[in-house]
Amino acid sequence: MQPPHELTREGDRYFDGMAEKFSRSLYHAPRGELRLKMLDHLLPQMLALDGQPVLDVGGGLGQQAAWFAERGHPVTLAEPSADMLDYARGFHAQRETLPPGAIRYLSTSLQALPAEAPGPWGVITCHAVLEWLGDPRGALAILAGLLAPGGQLSLMVFNRDALRFSNAVKGNLEKALSDRLEGKGRRQRLTPISPVTHDQITAWTAENDLVLSQVAGIRIFQDYLRKPLADDVEEATLLALEKHYCRTEPHWRLGRYLLYTLARPY
Repeated sequence: MQPPHELTREGDRYFDGMAEKFSRSLYHAPRGELRLKMLDHLLPQMLALDGQPVLDVGGGLGQQAAWFAERGHPVTLAEPSADMLDYARGFHAQRETLPPGAIRYLSTSLQALPAEAPGPWGVITCHAVLEWLGDPRGALAILAGLLAPGGQLSLMVFNRDALRFSNAVKGNLEKALSDRLEGKGRRQRLTPISPVTHDQITAWTAENDLVLSQVAGIRIFQDYLRKPLADDVEEATLLALEKHYCRTEPHWRLGRYLLYTLARPY
């Protein structure tokens, strides 16, 4: 396996050579499984969906693209990592529930989308991407420019406030106090280089004349469990707990991820 392609355009981090690691360590592990279950729970609540085309930005291993395609949406999956894109193609080829030709693949960065997939788009998804970019504020402006009037952006970001809290819980007190939370270097453990706060998303949304219509927290409690879940009953109870509080003050604010619906007014 080739080493990860670390810093590219504008300091962004891509993940060539890491598709299998992502699949094994994230999506076939409890935290990744819970994240996907919560998205399955929240997306129908937070988006008005009627089969419109979807642009999936930084679509990674292809789970989200498959979710939309299986519900009748034509999907364009844009992903800069060739390794991830190949994995997504193989993953989709094995899913008998996917309509033939429902997903189009673009090997491209977020910054190139205005030229390669200008839309305008009725639905854009950008999940766990901004925190890996050197300029997340500029990236949100690009996404806003791709939205059609009345269009919806489903944005999920790594929550800086939750990362600070997690570091304090782990005993990294000086790191939490100094707010030195960005991942750095080739050996960092997949800590995002640009974790963002809810206040930043709120400000950037207003800058781009969008409306923040929905917000939820994902993985509010899971990361703070002191022992692994014992069985399927405990897993189901945790999922029920996460669902119950994911949109409730103050709990959603400490989700490891924050999920937003941002809309372009007509």
